[in-house]
Amino acid sequence: MSVAEINVRTNLTHSDKLERPGVGWLLAQLVLTVLGAACISTIFAWSLVEWTGASLIALVLIGLGGIWISGGAATSVLGLMQQRTAPISPPSDWRPVEKTAVLVLLCGENAHPLAKYLSGLRRGLNDQGFGQAAEIFVLSDTSDPDQIAAEETALSQLIEDGTVTYRRRAQNIGRKPGNIADWLASHSGGYAYMLVLDADSRMSEARIMSLIYRLESKPRLGLLQAGMTLLPGRSHFGRHQRAASRLLSQNFGRGLAAWSGEAGNYWGHNAIMRIAAFRSAAQLPVLSGRAPFGGPPLSHDFIEAAWMRRAGWAIELDPETWGSAEDGPQTLAEFHKRDRRWCQGNLQHIRLIAEPGLDVVSRLHLASGIASYLAAPVWLALVLLVATGAVRVEGALPYLMVTAIILLPKLCALGYWFARARTFSRRRLFLRASILELVLSTLIAPLMMLRQSGSVLSVLAGRDCGWKSPSFSRLRMWRGVPEVAFGAALLGVAFLTEPASSALWLLPVALPMLNAPILLGWLDRGAKP
Repeated sequence: MSVAEINVRTNLTHSDKLERPGVGWLLAQLVLTVLGAACISTIFAWSLVEWTGASLIALVLIGLGGIWISGGAATSVLGLMQQRTAPISPPSDWRPVEKTAVLVLLCGENAHPLAKYLSGLRRGLNDQGFGQAAEIFVLSDTSDPDQIAAEETALSQLIEDGTVTYRRRAQNIGRKPGNIADWLASHSGGYAYMLVLDADSRMSEARIMSLIYRLESKPRLGLLQAGMTLLPGRSHFGRHQRAASRLLSQNFGRGLAAWSGEAGNYWGHNAIMRIAAFRSAAQLPVLSGRAPFGGPPLSHDFIEAAWMRRAGWAIELDPETWGSAEDGPQTLAEFHKRDRRWCQGNLQHIRLIAEPGLDVVSRLHLASGIASYLAAPVWLALVLLVATGAVRVEGALPYLMVTAIILLPKLCALGYWFARARTFSRRRLFLRASILELVLSTLIAPLMMLRQSGSVLSVLAGRDCGWKSPSFSRLRMWRGVPEVAFGAALLGVAFLTEPASSALWLLPVALPMLNAPILLGWLDRGAKP
């Protein structure tokens, strides 16, 4: 460690202690999660009309679903409890001790917006006096000849004037992790840190320098994941996602950072890491057997964070979203295409969660990723048990309790923004945006539940989606039809087997499905064809 690094660390010793949370937040997270799930399960059991085998199955399912939603609610409550602190910014006379490589991963995406961004980033770094501190590498795995030609044309001027170093692999071995590993083996000499961006990632030069400063300030810090928001959406769905991200992610991220402590997570991009730390996790495990449960892990980022933590490095989350963004899917079809890969990747973690030596919090991150996809079929199974009359619940209390737990993260986020809004008009703006987000999320949730349940069943049936699955635009004419059929069947069975008053509780699930073609058409409006 250099003298300069020691000096920077000494200057930040006080703030470092303030930022590093203890185990208390983790214990609070676990206690609140268990209490929430216990309340849901108790109220559900108390409201059962009769005890049968199906009732016991439903009680287990409600307990599992309750743990998932209570965990999210607990994290949001902890976020609201965090003291407000100013973002850490480097002193005006600070200059990085070591060099950083900015790695931009590209695989078939449109390179023209990326070229414009990288040109501005290079110019901004130079203007701020950090031109020599960071070098930009574009690492391409594009294989289609037409896309390669368009990519090279878009980046040609940047390559010619030295703004970026461009390298395209002839063979896409190991996908994204293999691309980074190839760079580490051949180009990483002289760099102490690397900042990983996807082709649709955006980070300002100020945020990049802030991350470098924090990494240099803490020699044990192996990876620092930046919070992020979404770029402006082009479709109604894209704009809804961005609004939800801006409203919810800041407070939720603060809670996640609190209970994660130095065993945080990695989301695959918009993160800076010490190259020495990443090398300790560069050799990812290859799972035995065939895909979908075998082969290289698709959700490699969680594993890389867990492996780095096991090697003794601190992994932290900086929940601030300023100067950090990514693009999001603009249609539900695009969302489900990406989500299917994430589903398979997270379910692969079932085979890795018991790996020896992992930090308990790293195991919680893996468990959370697994639960995020198993939650959909769990809730769907509960809906079917109630709809068919196999399980009869009396009264509104169980439904209201579940609804309250689901709404708690949104209420905490609203409280977070209300505390920062200085005028009545801004609070009214946040309230209106939150209500609109709640309405759209409520309409979309049943469609998500059905599609994610299908993804889980597809993985369990042994179907491999691959790294980048082909487009299913040819099935566009059938958009919403499965949801309509399922919603109609659900209501039909419910009214035949259950009292009308009980079946009415299924309407919030069934009605969005019945109107899926109209809803999907409206959500996709504005997206590029």
